[in-house]
Amino acid sequence: MSEPILSVRDLSIIYEARRGQVQAVRNISFEVERGEAVALIGESGSGKTTVGLGLMRLLPATASIVGGSIVYRRYSNGSNSARRETEVLDLKGDNLRQFRWRECAMVFQSALNALNPVLRISEHFADTAKAHGYLSGYRQTKALRERSSQLLSMVRLDPERVWHSFPHELSGGMRQRVLIALSLLLEPQLLILDEPTTALDILTQRNIMDVLKELRAKLGFSMLFISHDLALAAELADRVATVYAGKIIEMGDVRTIFQRPYHPYTIGLIKAVPTLTSDKSSLVSVPGSPPDLIQLPTGCKFHPRCPLADERSQREEPELTEVEPGHHVACWHWPHAREALKSYRANS
Repeated sequence: MSEPILSVRDLSIIYEARRGQVQAVRNISFEVERGEAVALIGESGSGKTTVGLGLMRLLPATASIVGGSIVYRRYSNGSNSARRETEVLDLKGDNLRQFRWRECAMVFQSALNALNPVLRISEHFADTAKAHGYLSGYRQTKALRERSSQLLSMVRLDPERVWHSFPHELSGGMRQRVLIALSLLLEPQLLILDEPTTALDILTQRNIMDVLKELRAKLGFSMLFISHDLALAAELADRVATVYAGKIIEMGDVRTIFQRPYHPYTIGLIKAVPTLTSDKSSLVSVPGSPPDLIQLPTGCKFHPRCPLADERSQREEPELTEVEPGHHVACWHWPHAREALKSYRANS
């Protein structure tokens, strides 16, 4: 067994705001294995994107990593032992630049904002290669063009059409696929995707999901998928982590999380999604709103919205506990949460 390609331990991130410190990420811990896809799911404002930006060391000036560890392991082809182990939080200068895109790349939420509007797609590829010393000295040469054309074809784009285009000349789905191809230019081992299908129509979403599955099968990279769309997470991920108020509150393999969730919040998220076999009476939204991350509730942060909350929930915050092999839950009421919620909804 090889070690995880990424190990995150007790990562905490804050933002400085006029009202005080925003506790965006609170002691998050998780691992990503080689070739594995892990999904972080939750409502907007839960801290998912901040985790991704923190892993890449791309946080804005108002944000600070105040604790924790991010260990990245580089493997040689075909080897089960790490060739190099790196503490990402210690990286500076050229070493940090080499980590970004060569080792770990990120596909951002808005492709239009991520691409420079005055540069052609060819220039995006050339600038990325030059900045990281990839094919150094061969700006827009045959080697770079061949590599870029191969990647554009892999994401189902016509290289001849896209290569000389400006971003505004492409559709939203095409721009998103360009970003995916660009992220894979330097052959990273880990790919972070932040809401890659937001604001895209259902057919384009389907296309991008198929592209990601094909690329992962061909190239074997690991993936951290950040989304509020449970259907996409269920299709792409091997393991799923539910994030609430900056903390992971449930984590397990994808089949377990969607078939046997134990945390009331995870259950609520799943019940709020319509399916082909359910009727509208079975849809139940999670009551209330996400908490203020500057003035967090005491105890369990979900207790103001949880129908199962009691005095202990208001007083003590539960930690992640392994309730069955590979399945971790942070809830005082997990043993009977599903049955209790069924009874509660039937009587409400």
